[in-house]
Amino acid sequence: MACPFNHTAELNPALLPLDWLLGTWECDEPGEGCFPTIKPFRYTETLHFSHVGQPVINFMFNAFNAESKKPLHRECGFIRMQPQNNRVALIIAQNSGLVEIEEGELTGQRLNLQTHALARISFAKEPHVQQICRVFQLRPDGKLEQTVSMATDNQPLMQHLHITYRRSS
Repeated sequence: MACPFNHTAELNPALLPLDWLLGTWECDEPGEGCFPTIKPFRYTETLHFSHVGQPVINFMFNAFNAESKKPLHRECGFIRMQPQNNRVALIIAQNSGLVEIEEGELTGQRLNLQTHALARISFAKEPHVQQICRVFQLRPDGKLEQTVSMATDNQPLMQHLHITYRRSS
């Protein structure tokens, strides 16, 4: 049976301002994670951004412990842009049972996002995430940088993750 996805679809014009994200990105060096309620850790991550011609970018993020290589978080979802302006939404499902909608603005090749809505499975691990702020920035050297800040039931908003990627395809 033929694959139902058209891998040669033209990029929808609504996504042209985000075309710099498309492709596969792999970390050069392990990223760093920390938060007051967990032991600091290092992780590797691959990001894959793709499209099928619709006005939406599909994405999959896969992170692994840098030392043990065991899987950590996985996120998948979609990125949408509001037509005729720089408003962007990320719709994310995580393997931890958290579902997020993050919204924000695109300024050049910098995407600033923050929590718009959160939902979680009824038996999600505590403390519960209450807010996320995420920044993607394409640096002048061509590397993609991601910083994620988080607040939980018992901790204020603070940086949780930071990592830099190089485009691999």
